[in-house]
Amino acid sequence: MRVLNAAQMREADRRTIEDIGIPSLVLMENAGRQVVAAMEAIHTDLSERQVAVLCGRGNNGGDGFVVARTLVQRGVDVSVFLIGRVSDVRGDARTNLEVLGHLGITVIEIADSQAWELHLSEVRDCTLIVDAIFGTGLNAPVTGLIESVITDVNASGIPVVSIDLPSGLSADSCDPIGESIEAGTTVTLGAPKLPLVLPPAERRAGDIVIADIGIPGELIDSLDGPQIDLLTRSSAREHLTPRTPDSHKGDYGHVLIVAGSRGKSGAAYLSGVGALRSGAGLVTVATAASCQDVVASMAPEYMTVGLHENVEGLDPDGVDPLLDLARDVVAIGPGLGQAPGTRAFIRALVDRATMPIVVDADGLNAFSGEPDRLMGREGRDVIITPHPGEMARLVGMSTDEVQASRLEIARNFATSHHLYVVLKGHRTLIATPDGKVFINPTGNPGMSTGGTGDVLTGMIAAWLAHLLDAEAACKLAVYLHGMAGDLAEADEGEVSMTAGDLAGRIGDAILELTAKRRIVERENS
Repeated sequence: MRVLNAAQMREADRRTIEDIGIPSLVLMENAGRQVVAAMEAIHTDLSERQVAVLCGRGNNGGDGFVVARTLVQRGVDVSVFLIGRVSDVRGDARTNLEVLGHLGITVIEIADSQAWELHLSEVRDCTLIVDAIFGTGLNAPVTGLIESVITDVNASGIPVVSIDLPSGLSADSCDPIGESIEAGTTVTLGAPKLPLVLPPAERRAGDIVIADIGIPGELIDSLDGPQIDLLTRSSAREHLTPRTPDSHKGDYGHVLIVAGSRGKSGAAYLSGVGALRSGAGLVTVATAASCQDVVASMAPEYMTVGLHENVEGLDPDGVDPLLDLARDVVAIGPGLGQAPGTRAFIRALVDRATMPIVVDADGLNAFSGEPDRLMGREGRDVIITPHPGEMARLVGMSTDEVQASRLEIARNFATSHHLYVVLKGHRTLIATPDGKVFINPTGNPGMSTGGTGDVLTGMIAAWLAHLLDAEAACKLAVYLHGMAGDLAEADEGEVSMTAGDLAGRIGDAILELTAKRRIVERENS
């Protein structure tokens, strides 16, 4: 699902009106009615509430006028406030303001701070507020009267439904540009916007409802400008197809995972289980010889290979024999350590591998200071899966700097190095070599525990071996990883869940995604 900025949303509106032929008044009517439908679904006692609708003088305010009219027609007690002067309302918003007048619905004009102080008690007496002051057109911090209104609304503790965006946020930034409404629900129109799906601004948006107001999906997909998409259940499900009755393990890929060292054998195990639970036909875990027996004893389903070690770590002379064993995909890095020989081993393997490769953890640390050696090339996809600290070491920045510009840094690194970046964290990002970015909505804070990233490495490698499509593998694995984490959190709680709990829910996540879980439950009931 495409995520739009302000210019893209304006262009979508324009093309819908001029090229498709849907009048702007119809779009405004659709918007208002969709907001009311969302309110009815969320607030089942809506008919018993007193609703204050705060309208600006632009199109967002026009949407609010439609909301007010629709609520009144459905018997809801509504008070309408125009934050501005009636004389400043133009176009479609003016038309809908005048309709309220023809219906005898009073609109209270709040032209200055004195008027707001006079009527604030009436707003505080309401039990639900509709925020229709600003939409996607805002590009500067609010001040004066509007700032006072927003501050008082937030202090009131009354639930707020915002239309399109919480007033005060900019559609072009995931960082709040100033004071803004703290909504319980945001009904966004046509498509999600950046501050609704990325931190820190997303925390001010509450629950998100995406309202179809009549803008064709094909039109939204064809818009020029940044290609940013929100992963959805339906888009992830597209990559899952039933296995044929005559299939065999060779159809689902052989994954080689290079992971683990003395004291970090769990990383190798978790990566291997992530690959097995994601359907890899065969998994071989290559690990330090000193811990091969431990890794082998942890799961009977994968094969193991011992890697020769010396005082410097892994022996780089073992790279070519190992690559002779590799088949479809190599994943390297979890728990390998950062000994000098091991770093040389990693760099040599990544340089020489001809098959697709997933690089994580210590695999990435081996390229700190030499990020240009980490390049994709024609015929070989490279996927890197850093957490913010690993990304910071790659680009020579601080972790805070990476976190402040996650989207831009991931996208720039992916395009300049011709590879795929899976930047882990809250709202994990997938950046592609051609400049696209995908935002993952699944997952929870309980996944902030050691080993969950190792599971993801194995998952991505497995889906890459099966789908033979790096972008699709990243999208499906990341979505399922977060989904499995959500299922684990539901059972274990976000404090107690472990990476092993997450790995054990991968199958449940696949069943949920394909709806097979519900079918099985119905058949057994």
